[in-house]
Amino acid sequence: MNSQADTLEPEQATPDNSTELRGAKTSQNLDMVMDIPINLSLELGHTRMSIRELLRLSQGSVVKLDRPGGDPLDILVNGCLVARGEVVVINERFGVRITDIVSPEERIRRLR
Repeated sequence: MNSQADTLEPEQATPDNSTELRGAKTSQNLDMVMDIPINLSLELGHTRMSIRELLRLSQGSVVKLDRPGGDPLDILVNGCLVARGEVVVINERFGVRITDIVSPEERIRRLR
């Protein structure tokens, strides 16, 4: 027998227990960051205007955005796109239904 295998305790050698141990470590790691505050923002669109145009805005003014109506909202966490969604109204309150989660590859591509 291999001397290393002899020194392992039986519960460490089973695949099920190693998965449980990894899960416990992951849970402990997540617990460390669960109370860190983040900024979640929803972006409907953008526009550019001069200060003169901004000062001319009044109640009832319409600001034209760069996206067509019906396009999904961008959901940003600390300024980084993580998902897209659509506006919903539930009990006279606005909410967002997440329709798409951005892949890690796309998030990395946007950072560059």
